[in-house]
Amino acid sequence: MASEDDAVKKALIVDTRARNISHNVRCTECGSQSIEDSQTDIAILLRKLIRDEIRSGKSDKEIYKKLEDDFGETVLYTPKFDMQTAALWLSPILFAGAAAGIWAYNKHKQKANVHLMALNLVRGVPLTPTEKETMLDILTPPPSQGVATPSWWMRWRGQ
Repeated sequence: MASEDDAVKKALIVDTRARNISHNVRCTECGSQSIEDSQTDIAILLRKLIRDEIRSGKSDKEIYKKLEDDFGETVLYTPKFDMQTAALWLSPILFAGAAAGIWAYNKHKQKANVHLMALNLVRGVPLTPTEKETMLDILTPPPSQGVATPSWWMRWRGQ
């Protein structure tokens, strides 16, 4: 009875490991599915190969390495980090940095207008355009001495 339980446990472990590996391997024929989801002949053969490799005692890394050696780097869904794939791996960080910069700039820009919004709330009546311009002149700090404001900045701000 104990040997049957051990055999069942081993079979479950092999099956679980094989499924985990198969989800990370791209079908070489259809390309858009993992070999776990694909029913092509090559996917069925690769699933069998993976199970055979697991039964022979190979680790997951060794199996991935064998698949990569046999079918090329594109067979794996997670490419390794090198100079060719650096842009792929770093692009989310670059996009997040750009988004954070835009968000911070908009928050900074909005902060200057908070004073005007507060005046509108206190008075209960919106400021006239002349009053807004006067308040912005009062609340905007003067430019630094000796440092010229770029002309593109003045055009952008509408001055």
